[in-house]
Amino acid sequence: MEASAARKIAEVIGVVYEELKNTVTKTEFNELKEVIRELAEAQKRTEQRVEELAEAQRRTEERLTRLEAVVEELAEAQRRTEVEVRELAMAIKDTRIMVGGLSDAVGYGLEDRAIKSLPTLLRSRYEIEVDSPLVRKFVKYNGRHDEINIYGTGRKGKKILHIIGEAKARLAKKHIDDFLKLVDRLENKGIITRDRFLLVVTYSVEPEVEEYARDKGLQVIWSFEI
Repeated sequence: MEASAARKIAEVIGVVYEELKNTVTKTEFNELKEVIRELAEAQKRTEQRVEELAEAQRRTEERLTRLEAVVEELAEAQRRTEVEVRELAMAIKDTRIMVGGLSDAVGYGLEDRAIKSLPTLLRSRYEIEVDSPLVRKFVKYNGRHDEINIYGTGRKGKKILHIIGEAKARLAKKHIDDFLKLVDRLENKGIITRDRFLLVVTYSVEPEVEEYARDKGLQVIWSFEI
């Protein structure tokens, strides 16, 4: 082969090689550009997501701030309610004391009338002669004490009776049951005997309660009768 022909072939091969080399480089460059574009797009989406998360965080913080304010308001309202409840409890206690005092005053007034007037009524209605003035009596035993609203002794014929009475503004079954328990305690301690006359004096009593009292052996005496 002639030298000139060989040079031509070498030149052609060089050109082909350079073209091939340039073609590969451009393809790789284009691929790199595509990768970079995708990365940039991904970065953009990431930044957008981060911004959304930041906005969500701000909204969450705002809600938490509002929630803290609401909780504080509720705590303050609770404190005010507790104060009001304590004040109401004190007012109820004072009212109970006042009502209790009024009830005692009414009860003692009824007892005083009964103690003064009962001897005459007992004589005329039940043929019982009271031996000595009736009294309000406190009895003590075993470290406790009981109050007897109306206490005394009397005679019916030759029999000596203990007169035990209770005075209630508005008689209820509970009063009757409590009174009978008191009578049992007095008998068990030997303060009274089974020879006794039991009575209750009241301003008001419902018919079924009055019947209940009489069934239990109590004489019901209305306030207007004394």
